[in-house]
Amino acid sequence: MNYNLNSLPAGRVKSSTWSGLKSLLKLVEQERKKLVLAVCAILLNSSLNLLGPYLIGHTIDKYIQTKEYHGVLVFSGILFSMYTVAFVTSYFQTNLMGGVGQRIIFELRNTIFNKIQQLPVAFFNENKAGDLISRVNNDTDKLSQFFSQSLMQFIGSIATMIGAGIFLLIINFELGLATLVPAVFILLFTRSMSPWVKHKNALNLESTGGMSAEIQESLNNFKVIIAFNRRDYFKKRFDLANQENYRKAIGAGLANNIFLPVFGLFSSIAQLTVLSFGIYLITKGNFSIGLLVSYLSYATNFYNPLRQLATLWTSFQVALAGWDRISQILSLSTNLVTIHDGTAEDQHAPLLEFRNVHFGYQGGFEILHNISFSMEKGKTYALVGPTGGGKTTTASVMARLYDPLQGTVLLKGRDIRSYTDGERAEKIGFILQEPFLFTGTVRENILYSNARYHGFTNEQFLEILKEAKLEGLLATFDQGLETPVLSGGESLSIGQKQLIAFMRAVLRQPELLILDEATANIDTITEKLLGQILDKLPKETTLVVIAHRLNTIENADEIYFINSGELSPAGSFREAVDKLMSGKRLS
Repeated sequence: MNYNLNSLPAGRVKSSTWSGLKSLLKLVEQERKKLVLAVCAILLNSSLNLLGPYLIGHTIDKYIQTKEYHGVLVFSGILFSMYTVAFVTSYFQTNLMGGVGQRIIFELRNTIFNKIQQLPVAFFNENKAGDLISRVNNDTDKLSQFFSQSLMQFIGSIATMIGAGIFLLIINFELGLATLVPAVFILLFTRSMSPWVKHKNALNLESTGGMSAEIQESLNNFKVIIAFNRRDYFKKRFDLANQENYRKAIGAGLANNIFLPVFGLFSSIAQLTVLSFGIYLITKGNFSIGLLVSYLSYATNFYNPLRQLATLWTSFQVALAGWDRISQILSLSTNLVTIHDGTAEDQHAPLLEFRNVHFGYQGGFEILHNISFSMEKGKTYALVGPTGGGKTTTASVMARLYDPLQGTVLLKGRDIRSYTDGERAEKIGFILQEPFLFTGTVRENILYSNARYHGFTNEQFLEILKEAKLEGLLATFDQGLETPVLSGGESLSIGQKQLIAFMRAVLRQPELLILDEATANIDTITEKLLGQILDKLPKETTLVVIAHRLNTIENADEIYFINSGELSPAGSFREAVDKLMSGKRLS
């Protein structure tokens, strides 16, 4: 499956605006009652505002021209009351939709984040973290602005336009038609330009995500930048990303502002038409001054919302572009599905078995070629071979971070794909080359994904560590279990991070423990201590050790040599050394 978001087509680039609006409105299904209340409030507001010009025209013709000022005062009071109610309804719907918008984005961000957590490792290999952050944060913010600010204005503008158009046609049909003709040109212009505006905004959001990715990469690797004095290189890369974002933002800005002057032009033409034609009708005796005032107000009420729609339409296109990017994530599903397998665990079967396994990463060459081997309970296995030979890839397939392209991986006689994520995590421990730590304390990172000891006090937990012979490893941390850990473990050395990952894995007592260069950054004395701890693991635990330092594999029960994606038994330790040195010379 392709998990590269930048290579996936946008979900609705060619879809109609109406279908795009329907897809957005699906987000507010849980807020339907509040949305209905907000719509009722905005319709009442529009009705009251539309009734005003007619009453003003009526007052001019019947009371002002005849100098009956009592009627003027009465209708002034009526208009004041109407506009007060309209103000209250406007405030009510604005406040209501503000809460709706925030709740929608709250739920949407949770949904996106949960979806991201369900996706396989391949997804994160093919997408930059900065772009994902931009989709979760920036793109959802565009949707929030649309729902909390633009949606009700959009509905209110449409309602006002329809109502004003009806009044225009009822008061004088011919003049009404002449007034509405410019709106036809506005409609045609909007339909023709909307796809282009949406495309420009999609490019702008994509470039914003790219710039976020560039910033994140630079900040994450700032130590390397300083060490190699390559500020100039990363400054140049950021400058290129910033220039690209600037160009795309300018393009989006020009596209977003194209509607307003065009709408303003045709609105002015419509008002000029009303004024000219209306004066002509008055001279013929077919129109009154009060009706002309009302007509000008209704023309304004028809075209002013169109001007607002110019801005709202832009907001809608931006929201659609953001929704397309979000939908790309939500449409993905993991390719590591749990299959149904009626086979029960076979206690007499090998703990782990590869049968004719082939594997390659998405869009790349095949890395593992027809590998078959088995691992028995309680034994220690070593995987050796030159860099790039396929050792870590083999271990990743063992832990089911990836599924093979062909062949089967069996765990205790069952297809490994038939185990749930929780079952597999309990049975398989994996200490990576570069362990990741979360912000918190050493204790919290050790207990990550291990609920067994969460209710223990520090004193009780220290007793558990002593029983597992792990308490000696805490001596390297200044404050023991309460040593603070900054984001990504930046406050600790690589060796300390590996010790935490080691304790985290050992405490869970998995049936299969994979050590991928787990002692690469640890001193010899601590490495011996780790060896003693491993000796205390349950006898049934199977160890898989990947290491470049030969002394770490000297006591392995079996050694496999992996080179160019092919696996073969290495025989004795001396034969493994010879093969490893030969492989290095060939590479």
